[in-house]
Amino acid sequence: MDRELERAALVALLRRDDRPWSEITDQIEAVGSAHEILENALDGSGQGALFDTGPSVDLDGVAAEIAAWEREGLRLVTVLDEGYPLLLRLVHQRPPFLFLRGTPVEDDLRVAVVGTRTPTPEGLAHARAIAGGLAERGVTVVSGLAAGIDTAAHGTALAVGGRTVAVVGTGLRRAYPAQNMRLQEEIAERGLLISQFWPDAPPSKTSFPMRNAVMSGYSLATVVIEAAYRSGARMQARLALEHGRPVFLMRSLLTHEWAREYASRPNTTVIDRPEDVFSRLDSLVPSTGELTWA
Repeated sequence: MDRELERAALVALLRRDDRPWSEITDQIEAVGSAHEILENALDGSGQGALFDTGPSVDLDGVAAEIAAWEREGLRLVTVLDEGYPLLLRLVHQRPPFLFLRGTPVEDDLRVAVVGTRTPTPEGLAHARAIAGGLAERGVTVVSGLAAGIDTAAHGTALAVGGRTVAVVGTGLRRAYPAQNMRLQEEIAERGLLISQFWPDAPPSKTSFPMRNAVMSGYSLATVVIEAAYRSGARMQARLALEHGRPVFLMRSLLTHEWAREYASRPNTTVIDRPEDVFSRLDSLVPSTGELTWA
C-alpha cells in the first residue's frame, strides 16, 4: 500500500473514530493497514458500526494537509512506518503517530532526566551534572521541556555539544511554558522535538501524563532528580518500571514514601552521584532478545 495513502487514511481514521487511540493503534498494527480499516468503516462493514458513516473521506485533501505540515518542518511518522521508534513501539501506550521536528536520533542510547518544575539548587546541580555527563558520553538526553529540572537537562546537554530530545505535551506549533520558546527552537535546530498531538493542540491535564508515557517508552532508562507524589516525574518513574525500563532515583527522594516503595522494586537504583548512572550505561542497552512488550 502506498505510504502517503496509508498516512492520510490513518489521520482520517483518528478524526472519525471516537475510540481510545490505543485501541485504534492496536487494530492498525493487527491489520497492517489504516486504509483497509477506514474503507471498512466507510462501507459499513467490519468496524463500520463504530463510526458515523457518511460521504467518502477526501484522502487527497488529507495527504495535502500532511504535505503542508511537512513543508512547515513537522514530519509525521506513524506506527506503520519503519521510522517509528522501536523502543516506543514496545509499550502499550504507544501513540498511533508522532510529529517530529529536528533531526531523528539514529541510535537507541537515550536516557530521560526528569524532575520538578520548582527544583532546589541541589536538584538543579544534580540535573546539570547528570545530563552533561550523559551527553559527553554520547548518550541522548531526553526530557519534557518543562520548567525546572527539564530545562536544566536540555540546556546542559546542548551546552556541552550533546544531543537532546524534548517530548512535549502540546502540539509542535505551540511552546509550553512560553519562556521555553527559545529553548524549543534551539532543540529543533540541534536536536529533536517529539509530539503525539495534533500541531495546534494546547496543553491539558491529560496531555502531560500521556507525554510522560511516551517519554518513558522512548527512553532506555529514566533518572528522577526531584519529584513530589503528584508530579509527572513520579508518574514517569512508575510507567518506566511498568515498561521494564531501569529507573534511577536520587537518594534525596527517599524522604517521600512513594520513592521508598519504588526503590524496593527490581530495576530501580538509588543514586548518590552522577557516576552511579554513568557506570550503568553499558548494562542499559538490551539485546534483541531482551526487548519485550510492556
